[in-house]
Amino acid sequence: MAERLIIDYSSPGRKGYSLPPLEIPEVDMGDYIKESYFRDELKLPEVSEVDVVRHYTALSELNYGVDSGIYPLGSCTMKYNPKRNEDIARIEGLSQLHPYQDEEDLQGSFEFLYELKRDLAEISGMDEMTLQPASGAHGELTGLLIIREYFEDKGIEKNKVIVPDSAHGTNPASAVMAGFDIVEIESNKDGMVDIDELKEAVDDKVAALMLTNPNTLGIFEKDIKEIADIIHDAGGLLYYDGANLNAIMGYARPGDMDFDVLHLNLHKTFSTPHGGGGPGSGTVGVKEFLRPYLPRPVLKKDDKNYYWDYDRPKSIGKVHAFYGNYGVLVKAFSYIKTLGGKGLTRTTENAVLNANYMKAKLKEEFSLPYQENSLHEFVLSGVKQKEKGASTLNMAKRLLDYGQYAPTIYFPLVVKEAMMIEPTETENIDTLNRFIETLQKISEEVENNPELVKNAPHNTSVRKLDEVKAARQPDLRW
Repeated sequence: MAERLIIDYSSPGRKGYSLPPLEIPEVDMGDYIKESYFRDELKLPEVSEVDVVRHYTALSELNYGVDSGIYPLGSCTMKYNPKRNEDIARIEGLSQLHPYQDEEDLQGSFEFLYELKRDLAEISGMDEMTLQPASGAHGELTGLLIIREYFEDKGIEKNKVIVPDSAHGTNPASAVMAGFDIVEIESNKDGMVDIDELKEAVDDKVAALMLTNPNTLGIFEKDIKEIADIIHDAGGLLYYDGANLNAIMGYARPGDMDFDVLHLNLHKTFSTPHGGGGPGSGTVGVKEFLRPYLPRPVLKKDDKNYYWDYDRPKSIGKVHAFYGNYGVLVKAFSYIKTLGGKGLTRTTENAVLNANYMKAKLKEEFSLPYQENSLHEFVLSGVKQKEKGASTLNMAKRLLDYGQYAPTIYFPLVVKEAMMIEPTETENIDTLNRFIETLQKISEEVENNPELVKNAPHNTSVRKLDEVKAARQPDLRW
C-alpha cells in the first residue's frame, strides 16, 4: 500500500510535544507588531512524534538505493558506499570548517586536499589536478574550457569537437556549452571508434576528441594509440571521460594513453553517495602544458605552508564558489587511503570479474550485440523479448516486482532495446545470481505470458505510469 500523506494523520489538538504551564502573563503580539506582518494560518498537520517517525520511516522503506540492494546502472558505477568514509567526513574538525577561515587554520585540510590531488594524478597519469568541479558534466565543461583557452592563448582558431556515437549524453552538451560545434562519428562493427570515420572527420578546425575508454559498451578501445596520433597530428587534444575508470584503475592510466585532459567522477570510482542530482565531484586533470589554464585558485605548498595561488593570469577562472564539494573529497580521500594501491587494483579486478560473470550467464537468454571482450560493464539487447510482446522498458518495470532495480536501459543509443549492466565490485556472487535468475525468470514470463510483464509493475506502491505524462507533467506536491 502507498503511504498516506502526513496531513492525513492530522487530528485537531494532537501535538508532538508537551510543555509545562506558562508562568508569565501571555502577551498579545498584535499590540507590538503590525497585523499585516502576520502570516496567514499555515494549516500544518497536527500530529504526534510517533506519527511523524512512522510516516517518514514508511516513506524511506518505499525508496530503493545502494543500501537496499544491487543497483546495476551501467555507466553510473553505483557501488556500495562504505560507512567508514561517512564517519570520517562527519568528524567535527572537518565538517565544521568554514571556507572563509584563515589559511593558517586550514593547514590540515589543505594537506589532505593536496595529497588527494597527488594521488589522483598518479592514478590517472596526469601532471596536475583541480578539485573544483562539482560533477562529471561540470568536469567536462571545465576541461573543454581549458582546451578552448589553450587554443585562444596560442592564437589558433579551432571550433570543432568530435564525439563518438557511443559517448555519454553529457559530452556533446558540454562541448556546445563551451562554444564548440559537434562532429559525431559512428562506431565500427566491433563497437569501437571507426578509424576511417575518425580520419575523415579530422581537420585543422578540430580542437578535441572526447572519448571514454573503455567506452559505454564496456569495450576497451584497442586502437587508442592510433586514435591519439590522429588527433595530435591534426593539432587537436584528446579528452578522457573518466566515467569508466573503475574498469582500468591500477592497470592502465589515461595519461599513458596520451590523453591531454580528463575528468574523474569521484562519486563513482571513489565511492561517495550520488544520484538524484548530487553531490558529486568531477576532478579535472591535465598534462603539464595545460597547467596554466586550470581554474584558480590552485592549491600549492612551499617550505612552510600550503596556500591558495590566485596569481594565474591564464586561468579560465573559478568554476565553483569554493574549492569543490568538500565532503565528497573527504570521502574519496578516505576510500583511497583505506584501500591503498593494491586495494584499488583489486577493485578493478572484482568489477571486471562480476560483469563478465553476469554476461556469461545472460548472453544466451538475451541478445549480445557486440562479441568483443568487455570490462566492468556490458550491454545486452531485449530485441528477442520485444518480438514476443514485452519491451526492455516492460522488463525493467517487472524487476521492481521482484524487489530489484533495473539496469540502465535504451543507452547507449547504438543498441536497440539496450540493457546496460554494471554490477560493480561490491556485489557478492549470491546477489549476482539472484539478479541473473530474476532476469531469466522475467524472460520466461515474456515467453509464456507477455501481458504480465507488459503491465508491470504489479506489487509496487505506485502502479504503471504514463511515461510521457510523468516526465512532462510530474505531480510533486499534494
